Amino acid sequence: MTTLGAERRRKTAVRGSVLVLALVFFLLPLAWTILASLGVLPDNNTHPPSWRGPITFDHFSEVGVAEPGFWEELATSTVSAAFATTLAIASAFLAAYCLARTSFHGRRLVTQGFLVLASLPAMAYVIPLSDVMRRVHLADTLTGVALAEAAVTAPLAVYVLHGAIAQLSPEWEEAAVLDGAGLFRVMGQVVLPLVGPSVAATAIVLFVINWNLLLVPLVLTSGDVKTVPVAMSDFFTFERELDWPTAAAALVASLVPIALLVAASHRLVERFSLEQGARDIG
Repeated sequence: MTTLGAERRRKTAVRGSVLVLALVFFLLPLAWTILASLGVLPDNNTHPPSWRGPITFDHFSEVGVAEPGFWEELATSTVSAAFATTLAIASAFLAAYCLARTSFHGRRLVTQGFLVLASLPAMAYVIPLSDVMRRVHLADTLTGVALAEAAVTAPLAVYVLHGAIAQLSPEWEEAAVLDGAGLFRVMGQVVLPLVGPSVAATAIVLFVINWNLLLVPLVLTSGDVKTVPVAMSDFFTFERELDWPTAAAALVASLVPIALLVAASHRLVERFSLEQGARDIG
């Protein structure tokens, strides 16, 4: 028993060390960016290299000067990502329920097809979406961007929610039908509460993906509507001289909504797992 306990402690220590190293590796660029946004920059002229500059929040106020519409673009990203996420989750929930509760030849192939669609690069969607948006006069509009983002992320939501719904026993739904409940009442009052955590966690993940999409809004807009990723790309164009502290401040400001959302819903994010869909296919 003593040997077994020592072995467990050794494995725990190894896992903890690997986790700490991974966190340091992934968080170091973010820490560097935060320091730069506060005016603290590395000084390579000293030996050994050191940090220079007093801590200041002035660079955050300079963001609006370097990119006059940045705060409006921040609001645009929030609204478009929220709208796209809501639309994608609503349509994906309906599709996932029908797919999970309908028996037909090739259902497994269809389910795998949604995973393939979710894995395609955004460029595969941008060209047809751009043409469709121009034909329906939604190019360079907030509605058009949100609809395009929803179309890009909906396949992932269908795949994940299908896995969650397929694992539910249909007995509760059958009992509700015997009590006189219709289809939408069964879905809203029986199925949705049971898969609520999965729906919420999927919505959070989709919101983050929609927020970070660059290619879709870049192609579908020409300047009237601009999201934060497109605005951030302007800081690194050759037309302007790069002011790294101001660009870092803009980047940190753009991360605040995502950080607040994930921090407020971290328990739901922990329950999010693609293994649900994998188990269903397997």
